Amino acid sequence: MKVTVIGYWHAFPEAGEAASGYLIEENGFQVLLDCGSGVIAQLQHYCKLGDIDAVVISHYHNDHIGDIGALHYFRLLQPVISEEPQQPITIYGHKEDPDGFENLSFQGTITTEPYAADKPLNIGPFTFTFYKTTHPVPCYAMKIQSEQSALFFTADTGFSTELAHAASGADLMIAESTAYKGEDGASFGHMTSEEAGQMAGLANVPHLLLTHLPHFGDHDQLVTEAQNECPDTKVEKAAGGWSKIL
Repeated sequence: MKVTVIGYWHAFPEAGEAASGYLIEENGFQVLLDCGSGVIAQLQHYCKLGDIDAVVISHYHNDHIGDIGALHYFRLLQPVISEEPQQPITIYGHKEDPDGFENLSFQGTITTEPYAADKPLNIGPFTFTFYKTTHPVPCYAMKIQSEQSALFFTADTGFSTELAHAASGADLMIAESTAYKGEDGASFGHMTSEEAGQMAGLANVPHLLLTHLPHFGDHDQLVTEAQNECPDTKVEKAAGGWSKIL
């Protein structure tokens, strides 16, 4: 399984970058996790838009779905700008916000399918399992497993021992770190760097990638604060184009 960071900013993208988006690949099958603002432009540095097989959305805040509309328009225009046949694409989301789910589809160009907590879902070579997070709107973390490896994506959440236990056995945890140690992330449904490190320590994962990063301060400080909580885990901060084969 290859994981590539397309976007990692909290709330909105910095100039020339993107909010939440991650490309997961194995055996030629490509899945996009979240599709926040700026993701469609940045994604084209790593693959063709027409090669995406599936998109999985954690929740319907704009920094996680802001570029769904751009994907819709690409699909609408694709037959006009390319002679290659369209391959099917499915967007997966939860139905706890019916309007949010309905807005994933567009003029018959994209198939949509719902997911639900604790019901494993096979998407290409991957098995997805979804876990409800602590967030102001319904949001789901994901454990993504293939035959060789496993990834855990916290999506947006406050600290959760339940999610830490769910992440056990993952080769990589991508965890949000919206706030610095000592700040109040919980009241907004987000984690601090300290809490992300604590979650990684409880899960005993070998590798932690901090994402959903704030627009202020020194991101290296986030890494240090998280590392102090999980000394046996390799901690890094997300950056556009960061990639790893698990």
